[in-house]
Amino acid sequence: MKLPVIKHLTQFIEKNDEDYVNETIETLEDLTESPGLKDEEIDVIGELISNMYGAIEVHKMVQEGMDQKEALNAFMKRVLGSIDK
Repeated sequence: MKLPVIKHLTQFIEKNDEDYVNETIETLEDLTESPGLKDEEIDVIGELISNMYGAIEVHKMVQEGMDQKEALNAFMKRVLGSIDK
């Protein structure tokens, strides 16, 4: 996950609508089932999907009243905490 990408996507959600990101996630998830994709391509799509889910989570925290920078840091701490386990 890349924090600058999540931040950018969070700003996109604020300007537009979360539905765009959700529909893109659905499209990318469906694309991963294409038989012609290489492992590296699936990894890139998976990284994009992870960043989009992260942006949705950060956006929800901001909507609940958290500052964007604080929400980004809290999300990344949660991610890193789950990796350490």
